[in-house]
Amino acid sequence: MEAALRHRPPNTPRGCKLDGRQEAHLTALACSTPPEGRRRWTLRLLAARFAVLECGEVISHELVRRTLGKNDLKPHLKQHWWIPPKENAEFVWRMEDVLEVYTRPYDPRYPQICFDEVPKQLVADTRLPLPPRSGTPAREDYEYERHGTANLFLWYEPLAGHRHITVTDRRTRIDWAQCIKDLVDVHYPDAERIVLVMDNLNIHSPASLHAAFPPAEAKRLADKLEIHQTPKHGSWLNAAEIELAILTTQCLDRRIPDMDILSREVTVWEADRNAPGASVNWRFTTEMARIKLRHLYPVHPPEPESSL
Repeated sequence: MEAALRHRPPNTPRGCKLDGRQEAHLTALACSTPPEGRRRWTLRLLAARFAVLECGEVISHELVRRTLGKNDLKPHLKQHWWIPPKENAEFVWRMEDVLEVYTRPYDPRYPQICFDEVPKQLVADTRLPLPPRSGTPAREDYEYERHGTANLFLWYEPLAGHRHITVTDRRTRIDWAQCIKDLVDVHYPDAERIVLVMDNLNIHSPASLHAAFPPAEAKRLADKLEIHQTPKHGSWLNAAEIELAILTTQCLDRRIPDMDILSREVTVWEADRNAPGASVNWRFTTEMARIKLRHLYPVHPPEPESSL
């Protein structure tokens, strides 16, 4: 009677527990490559495979969940990360170059500008979405219409808490060069030189200025720039990426049907962010990089002691 009244997961013996060896085995299984035909491990799939490997030891998916929870394992999640190769001198010098820029004090004659861009797919609803109601979330039809793509150039001055977004049809050398011309002549006409931090995309080069403007104009604009490029697999060093992540979360993460609406929405977002002077509190320094990212630095043999 007592066994009938007590709730227990189906197909699980009473008081089923895993010893240390079995927990380690299950943990290693969850960290392994999922079987063919499966994108990832699920709790039930782990329970079934564990039973096969443990010669019929049947456990419930709830026990799998609790066991993995002890080690904070979440096999259903995946994160994307740019991992630079070890002992990479190219990465190190570009990283320290950008980090040095971030230590400079604010100087209106030499504004520090972080520059980046992001594509945006233009998508329209085919049916009117339904607003949320009590107990029911907002709903939109799975079907949609693609209206092409747009590109957003964003530059950001962290020390001044100011940013600006330009929406274009494409992302070409000519588009980038025009943004740089506006940056120099419209937004910072009195600057002696603009300290520009950006990634190493092929269009991010003074060559793009020569592709867009006559030689004298291209040279004038190039002379106004002090370019610092982030290393490959190190675009996270660009503070403009933080702004783009905020822009995507707060504004772009929805269906936007055309360029006019996109331009209007990002203009409002830009004004809202600029009004309080929202800025990034950058704390990562060269000293921290040499400790936390020491595996990226080339290893040098110790210098021989001099003999007298």
